[in-house]
Amino acid sequence: MSKIAEVKAMVEAGKAKLVPGLVQEALDEGNAAGDILEGMIESMGVVGDKFSSGELFVPEMLMAAKSMSKGVDVLRPLLTGESARSLGTCVIGTVAGDLHDIGKNLVAMMLESVGFTVVDLGVDVSAEKFVNAAKENDNVKLVACSGLLTTTMPAMKETVNLLKSSGLSGIKVIVGGAPVSQEMAETIGADGFAADAGGAAVKAKELVSA
Repeated sequence: MSKIAEVKAMVEAGKAKLVPGLVQEALDEGNAAGDILEGMIESMGVVGDKFSSGELFVPEMLMAAKSMSKGVDVLRPLLTGESARSLGTCVIGTVAGDLHDIGKNLVAMMLESVGFTVVDLGVDVSAEKFVNAAKENDNVKLVACSGLLTTTMPAMKETVNLLKSSGLSGIKVIVGGAPVSQEMAETIGADGFAADAGGAAVKAKELVSA
């Protein structure tokens, strides 16, 4: 088993104490920091799929996320030269009326790990607060809106509409959450949709690089 495969397996298993050492070993073997990061993002994608299908539960999901975070800490100094801090700022939050934050927190961590500066507005965030944060922070390239309740989908639509009509240029909007689909994202005018945290990181990079 390659070192990157070991890192991926330990992230998936939520072995936060073992991951940093394995990441360092993978680096020592000559693996690129970006490749190791990509492997961990893939693992979180697997974890996300298992969570969605009911094979894993919130505690396991959080342990995997913590494990990835510990691995990213080892990689961060090496990524600074490559991708980190070069993709711009992402404003993220859970839309008004929704208090779920686990998915949002995972996405925020993933976005940070691939090179975004993340401004996390928390939960129950009004459309106006999203717009104000996009205006007040430097170099905002992306706004990420999360929602886990079907009842808060109108709030997500309102947020996207306000962002699009507020005169902000060059900012892409990505949406996600259990009730959200690609079709719905297109209907409400969002620029992108992701089904899980790993997918969000990939899509976010695509959106700001386009």
